[in-house]
Amino acid sequence: MERLITTLLATTVIAAASLSAAVAEEKSKIFFLLPNETTIRFESRDAPFFIDAMKQKAPNVEVVVQNAQGDPAKQQSQVEDAIAQGAKVILLTSADANLAAGELAAAEKAGVPVVLYDHDAVGGKADAHVVFDSLAVGREQGKRAAELINAMSKSPVKVARVKGNQGEYGTTQYEAGQNEFLQPLIDSGKVQVVCEQYTQNWDPVLAQSFAEDCLTKNGGDVDVFVGMNDGTTGGSVAALISQGFKPGDKLVTGGQDATVEALRYVAQGWQDNSVLKDLKVQANYAADVVASIVDGKGVPKDLVNGKVNNTFMDVPAVFLPVSNITKDNLGDVVKAGVWTWAEICKGIETSEVCKQNM
Repeated sequence: MERLITTLLATTVIAAASLSAAVAEEKSKIFFLLPNETTIRFESRDAPFFIDAMKQKAPNVEVVVQNAQGDPAKQQSQVEDAIAQGAKVILLTSADANLAAGELAAAEKAGVPVVLYDHDAVGGKADAHVVFDSLAVGREQGKRAAELINAMSKSPVKVARVKGNQGEYGTTQYEAGQNEFLQPLIDSGKVQVVCEQYTQNWDPVLAQSFAEDCLTKNGGDVDVFVGMNDGTTGGSVAALISQGFKPGDKLVTGGQDATVEALRYVAQGWQDNSVLKDLKVQANYAADVVASIVDGKGVPKDLVNGKVNNTFMDVPAVFLPVSNITKDNLGDVVKAGVWTWAEICKGIETSEVCKQNM
């Protein structure tokens, strides 16, 4: 009898230990939902940076990355799937901010916190928004465009404005920031806007098509293309290349994200600038917010320095700083550890900037 009792106790202890080990091994799941593959930074930079940051700040957490591939309906399904899998937090970069209310409603109903990353999401509850100061980005773009335009002797300077996704908080703020510098030039007659259009889902192919149509409509007489991110400026560059122009024939400005492709255009003279948003910094701040929520401490109050109204509420915002990158200070990107000269100069080693720095 004693031997039987001893055996039963031993079995119970082993079973309990095994159960405890299984529970210990089971990690909390965080879902990082990306918007598309056309804005390449999210797959190639943001997601890896966030995963690395979470390993440091919350090693007991598993990060699941999924991409909506530009389809808001697919992202809605991904949100619902994340909830079904027991997501502790959803880090959301909306595929279409204007169609994200259903995603936010599903998460709120399930009691799953949502942290917005870069893109806004309209019409529902979100716990925080980690984003570079969008108005500051627009101001940097507008200031640079105004400098370039004022340096031109002709008047009026014919400008095409290639805007972002209509209705998004970011697009609205970029436009407002740009207008602080461009509107006075428009009012004075120094600038004539010959074409302008929003770019659905920030699609570079649509931006290129618009730029090509604008060039054709105006017989090639367009002096400056002002975009809102490296996708829209890249579309303008592609249009110029397709119609036989050379670097410097037209000005392309208004870049944003400092993608390696855009920086190559800057090095070659196709594109004038890109607003640097240090994505490693953004990913780290997002990890700080997410790790704090997972730990039951909520959004860190010391990180919140603003708000973003998404028509449903004022979402607590973690605004991050930005800076403008041109050919003259291209090395700042390298110093910041965002890209190396080897990465920037891949395939364009003979450009003057690269010959000086390789």
